[in-house]
This record gives sequence, structure tokens and C-alpha cells, in this order.
Amino acid sequence: MSVDDRPTLQAPDDDPWLWLEEIEGRQALDFVERQNSLTLAAFGGKAFEHDRDILAAIYDRPDNIPYVSRRGNDLHNLWKDAANPRGLWRRTSLAEFRKADPAWETMLDIDQLARSEDEDWLLSGIATMPGSSRAILSLSRGGSDAVTLREFDLATKSFVANGFALPEAKGGVDWLDADTLLLSSAHGEDMATSSGYARTVRLWRRGQPVDQAQMVLETTADHMVIYGMADDTGAAPRVWIVDQIDFFNHAVWLRDAAGTTTKLDLPTGIWMQAHGDWFAMKLRKDWQVDGRTYATDTALGISLSAFLAGSRDFVVLFEPAPRRALQGLFWAAGKLVLSILDELKPRFEICIPSATSWSRETLGGLPQIGVVDVWPLDRHASESNGDLLANVQDPLTPPALLLIERGVASPIVLKQAPKTFTADGLVVTQHEAISVDGERIPYVQTGPAGETGDAPVYLSAYGGFGLSVKPYYNSSLGRLWLERGGTSVQANLRGGGEFGTRWHDAGRLAGKKLSHDDFAAVAADLVRRGVTSAKRIAAQGGSNGGILITNMLVRYPERFGALFCTIPLIDMRRYTKLLAGASWIAEYGDPDKPDEWEWLKTYSAYHNVKDGQSYPPILIATTRRDDRVHPGHARKMAAKLQAMGYEAWFYEPAAGGHGYGKDNRERAGFEVLGYRFLKEKIGWRDETAAHAGQARA
Repeated sequence: MSVDDRPTLQAPDDDPWLWLEEIEGRQALDFVERQNSLTLAAFGGKAFEHDRDILAAIYDRPDNIPYVSRRGNDLHNLWKDAANPRGLWRRTSLAEFRKADPAWETMLDIDQLARSEDEDWLLSGIATMPGSSRAILSLSRGGSDAVTLREFDLATKSFVANGFALPEAKGGVDWLDADTLLLSSAHGEDMATSSGYARTVRLWRRGQPVDQAQMVLETTADHMVIYGMADDTGAAPRVWIVDQIDFFNHAVWLRDAAGTTTKLDLPTGIWMQAHGDWFAMKLRKDWQVDGRTYATDTALGISLSAFLAGSRDFVVLFEPAPRRALQGLFWAAGKLVLSILDELKPRFEICIPSATSWSRETLGGLPQIGVVDVWPLDRHASESNGDLLANVQDPLTPPALLLIERGVASPIVLKQAPKTFTADGLVVTQHEAISVDGERIPYVQTGPAGETGDAPVYLSAYGGFGLSVKPYYNSSLGRLWLERGGTSVQANLRGGGEFGTRWHDAGRLAGKKLSHDDFAAVAADLVRRGVTSAKRIAAQGGSNGGILITNMLVRYPERFGALFCTIPLIDMRRYTKLLAGASWIAEYGDPDKPDEWEWLKTYSAYHNVKDGQSYPPILIATTRRDDRVHPGHARKMAAKLQAMGYEAWFYEPAAGGHGYGKDNRERAGFEVLGYRFLKEKIGWRDETAAHAGQARA
């Protein structure tokens, strides 16, 4: 009996599962409901509930760190716990925040708002203006990227009657003055790019219908997005406008106080940050200008006024090395902070411009191993006195939130997160696997010391969009995997940004297949080192990692015991036609161009599934409210695998957006379902969960 394996590489558009792309279609929802019931019946139950409740309680702990940003004199925080699953928007002072148990003033109870309006509201953004009590809140339904905008008064803690309001769309606003917004939204006819993001930047004045808002700048529909940012750090108010051509290239425009808009003569592939009369940027490609050539990943600084007058006398602020790369840059009170990974170790340098030169210093008092993230305390650069926040952690050490006053004082611990799992006997080690072309692929291993050859391993990675993967403290993995005897491994694949642009470029477009080879090489190295066997390796990846995991299924099935694929991108033939897919062409390529489809088809797992293979079991999970990566990717892959007789499971909760749930309990349930599936399929009997399930029965 023949098996229907459509779509195939030979007929990539003959897709019998297109009806599953109808997100709210009746037939599609029947499929989802049926699949959810089967998956929960198999991996739910008392043991699942026990672990979900443990994890939700960790996420709801009152002593978790309340992360803050300062607006004016107040520190603002969005807090979620069991009593406030959607969250409380609240504020306090820095003096109060320093206390062990600070007092908070509630600005908005999101759960109360959702109940009163019978809407699935979450608060996803707050736009404020220095010196003003007004804000624009971005309200998301179920975690979607599209938001409803509404004006809020911080003084009265209520929405403004007849204030600014905009129906659901992707995009947002910034304040120009008390009665004018800089609107970058896809709302309105012909206002969206092919990626579904804003195609215009408009001036929207109070009391004016939004369709009458003045156009400042528009881009073409084939560009990814255009957006504007108000900047009051200069001598006069100004606006920066970014026309993002694709994910990694953009044109930058400057609009002065008189309304004159000037396009800056800069390369398109840069990171740029301006403050006052200075700006700094990192190059994505070599740049030859004014008789000099600056190498890829170099960071440059210059006076903005001098640049606009024609000067190209840049100062080199950072020079890369093969395994030393800039991770980010930002300004705080006139000082430029550079975040660097040097052989995966965190380093921070400060550059201070003056009329004659740039001085340099090192941001001291921070660990030089583990994970260190640094960012400004103040939401608005014009209000910054230089205070910085730092987050310090590693896989066995929970986060500490530190304050670095004015960017020069010794770091002070403001808050310490609780230990949420027992780390006795566990160690963190670093290793390297050798990929198919000889490249060294770093990975971090956390677990018991010594090799048993049979360790239950949880292996994860991302490998895309130049994003660097760091070994954070992970409460769920620690409590439900490591504490119970397992080992976790996190790999730094090409396609990430750990070693700069060359590392990213090696793993994108046609090179994406190499990124997947890297992951398979790490799995093989774990076996070679005697840590485990292939059947005991459980692998997980989400979003871009969904391509990764499904390629392990079809390309390297012999190296894994089970796979967990979350909020995934999978169908590389149709991805550009689904929601925000067109925005990722710069990472993957355009399937409508025959030469680019030639490489895309090599890692479109949806088209590479073959009959009669020994594929490991896979659980594919997404969310219905994910309006970034279409849930059709997950639905169609699961349906095709099942129709071909493979063991494929599927799960899709109604809310969650491009994440694992709209609240802590939903997030915990999503994660625990994955752990339960992986443990069972790699033959690891979790005695803790089993005994708990029996006790509850």
C-alpha cells in the first residue's frame, strides 16, 4: 500500500494539508481539539499536574526578582503571580526598591481590566514621555504581536476619556509632545508591508482621525517595516526614522525640529545608537570611506554635527577578533557602553566622547564568566544620570540584579533570585564538538560530574538571526531535569551571534544546513565523550529552532531518542506567505526564486519526510495566537507525519502568542508536557513524578 507523502521535493506545491493554515477554520480546529485530547491523555494526568504545579509555583514566587525600568522618579514593573496571572502594572521609588519588601503602588490591574471588558488582555508595552503623566498602553489579546493602543493617565491611574486609541494592529507609537504621537502602525488601508508591519510613519495629533494623520515617511511594501523614535537628548527635539529593508539592513533618516528629513549617508547593515551630538555604530560589512577601510564588526564613533557637515573622521571604538564579538551598544548619560563576548566570556567597555578625543574605561566589578547582561535603568535616555542595571547568573547560580550607580560605582546587589532547585553534585563544563567542515562548535554541559554513558540529556540550541545563546539559570530545567538526575546541554551553533557576523553568516541562507550539522555534531560528541547514548538524547528547539529540530528528525534521526519542537517554523516553501514570514527572507532566502529554493529545499523538513525511515518520536507544539510564526507550520508537519505512520504528537493551546502561554500556569503546563514526553520516549523513568502521580491518584 502506497503512502501519501505530499508535498514532496518533486512537487513542493502539491500540499494536501493547506486547510490547516486556516487558523480559526472549523475543520482545522477539530483537528487541533482532537490532537490536544490525545496528547494530554498520553502525557497529562496526575504526574503532569504535580510537575506543572511545582513549576507554576516557582514562577509565582513572591521573592522572584521584579525587573524594573525608571520613568521620571519612579521604578515601573509588570508583576505576575498566581493571584495576578495577567499581571499588575505597578511603581515604586528606588529608595523603596532597595528594601527587602518594597511597597508598590498599583497602576493597572490587567486581570481586572480583562474581566471588566471581557477581553483576553495582556499588557505588552508602555510608551511614556519625560515630564508627562500620559502613556500609551499596548494591549495584546492572548499574547499576540498585534496590539490595541489606548491612552492612560498615570496621575489618575485610568484610561483617558476620548484620548488616543487605535484598534488592533502590529506597531506602536512614541510621543512627540503632549498632543502629538509618532505613529508606526500597520493600521489602515495599505499601511502594512508584506511582512504585516508598519509601512508608514505618521504624525497623529490629538482629536484627529487616524486616517488624517500627516505622513512623515513611507516605505515600499516589500520592505520589512518602518518606524520612528523621538529623541530629546540633542540641543533640539528630533526624530530618528528607520526604514528596515530586511532583517539586517536599513536606511536611517533624521527629522529635525523644523520638520526637515535627511537620509544619513551610511551603510545599510549597521547597528546605530545616537545621543546628543554623538553617534556610534557597528558595521555588518567592510566599509570603505574617505580613503579608509573599516572591517566587518568594527564599531565607530563620530560627532553627529560633524558627520552631517561632511566629516568622515571616525574613531574606532571596537575591533573584532575571530572569537571576540560585539553583542550590543547603548548610551547612558553621554557614555557609550559596549557589550562584548570574548571567547564567550562577558566583557563591558565604556567609551566617553569629547571635543578632542574618546576616552575608554572598563566596567568593573562584574564576573568574567557565566552570564552578565547590562542595560540602562532609565527608560528615557534624556533622563539618565548614568545608572545601570546588571543581571548576573549561570546555570547553577540564580540571577542577581545589580545597580551600578552613574556607571562608575561598584555594583550593589538590589535583588537576589531564590534557588529553585538543588544543585548539589552538579557541575558546569564547556566543550567543543567538531562539525562536518571542521569548525569548532562550543557547548555548555550541566549535570553530574563524570560520564556514565547513559545520562538522560536535554539538548537545546537556536542558531539563527545573529542571536547569541547564553547559559542562563533555568528553573524549569533545573527542577524537573537536573535535580532528578538528568544532564542539560546548550549548543552555540553557527547562525548565532556569539562570534560576530562571520559566525552568523556561516549559518544563514544556504549555510543554515551547516547550523543543523553543528547541532548533530554536538549530539555525536556527547556519545563520543561517553556522556550518553543516542537513544538517551532528548532535543528541543523553538521558532527558528523548529527548523533545526525537524531537520534532526529527517536528516539525523539516529542521533536522538526524542524531539520536542515548539512554536516552529518548518514549511520553507510557503513560509513567506504566512503571517510575518516575509520578514525573514534575509535569514533563509526566497522560495519563489528558483536558485534560492535550491538551498531552502535542503532544510525544508516538511518536504523531506520519507517513507520507511526510523524517525524518533516527536512532539510539535504551537499556540493559536502566535501571529508571528503561523501555527500552520506545526499543524501541517504533525498531520503529514501521522498520515505517513510516524509517531508524531501535537499540542496547541488557544493563547500564548509567540511563547509558551499567557500566564505562569499556562507556561508551566506547556513546558512540563514537553518534559513528560521527552522523558518517556528516551526511556527515563522519573521516579519523583511517578510517585507524586501515584500519591495523587
